[in-house]
Parts: sequence; C-alpha cells; structure tokens
Amino acid sequence: MNGLRTAAAVFLLAGLGACAQTPPIATVTDPYAGSRYTGTLPGGTLPGASAEDFRRIAGDTVWFPENDAALDGRARETLVRQAGWLKQNGSFSTVIEGHADEQGTREYNLALGARRASAVQEYLVSQGVERGRIRTSSYGKERPFEICSDPACQAQNRRTVTVVTPRAGV
Repeated sequence: MNGLRTAAAVFLLAGLGACAQTPPIATVTDPYAGSRYTGTLPGGTLPGASAEDFRRIAGDTVWFPENDAALDGRARETLVRQAGWLKQNGSFSTVIEGHADEQGTREYNLALGARRASAVQEYLVSQGVERGRIRTSSYGKERPFEICSDPACQAQNRRTVTVVTPRAGV
C-alpha cells in the first residue's frame, strides 16, 4: 500500500512539474517618466556651477574711469551677465571688492573703492539679485592688480571684482 502511495505522489509531483511555467519577466515602470514636476524648489545651483564658471561666463571685473564710480556701457554689460548667472545660481553669495589706483590718499581711495563697490551692488540689485546675497568691501589702493606708474597700466587698478562663494546651508 505504501508503494502505491509513493508511486501516486511521484506521479502527481511529476504532473505538477510538467504544468509549471517559468515566471514572466517583471517589467519596471518609471512612475516619473513623461510627467512634469510642478512643486516648488528653492533657487539652487546648476550642476557644475563654480566660481570659475562665474568668471568664465559672466566676467568678474568691472573697470571705472579715474576718480569716478560711474558705470559705463561695458560695465553694465558685464553686470547684466553677472546678475543672470547669480539669479540662475541662487546658492551663491557675493562680495564686491572695490579698488582704486595709487593716486590719492589712502582714505580717499578707500572711499572711492567703497563707492565703486556700492554702484555695482545697486546695479546687481536693480537686475533682480537679492540684496542679502551681496556684500561689499573696499581695499582702496591696497591690492593693486598691477604695480606700475604708466597711466594705461594704472587703469587696470580702477576696478571692482565680484567674488562668488557657495552659501552655507542652501
């Protein structure tokens, strides 16, 4: 009797094995494919954005006439590019460094550098950059680009330099 049960069990298992099918290959569907994100994200940084990108794309230096803090057309073009880059890269903050040539007293050149940095800051704000992201400082004639006495060379020291850095926690 046990032999008959064993034979029936083997026959039944063999029959079930013959009916077994291989499981279908699972397909994975991307739930986000074809959809559009409609949430809100804070202004961020595009992948690969850096201070070097800012210098290369927007230019970081604006030059000024002698004893003046007025922005000419070339300066405004540079600042429009800077503002565009800063608006696209909301996780960066800036320091605008004002400089002057070596003519004049230390105090006069510090004040002139401050006026130049302030003029750049105001222009960037007028282009839509948040005021809180921009700081200014003045070095006067303390950090010249070139040390020289030639007027054309001294013109290189009448400038502002916009330095960008990633903001902490953004």
